[in-house]
Amino acid sequence: MDECPRCGGAIEELSLGDVSTVTCSRCGYADVPVEHLPAGEEPESWRDAFNRFYKE
Repeated sequence: MDECPRCGGAIEELSLGDVSTVTCSRCGYADVPVEHLPAGEEPESWRDAFNRFYKE
């Protein structure tokens, strides 16, 4: 088995039909590509959140 690139733990290969991936049971690493860019609207500022809270 290979080592996890994140924590050095043991990597397991999981497969279902023709699709397979690797995972680490120690840290939860999964070799799955993800998009790390925020989607949607701009996050609400703390000031706006508190103002909205006190108005309600």
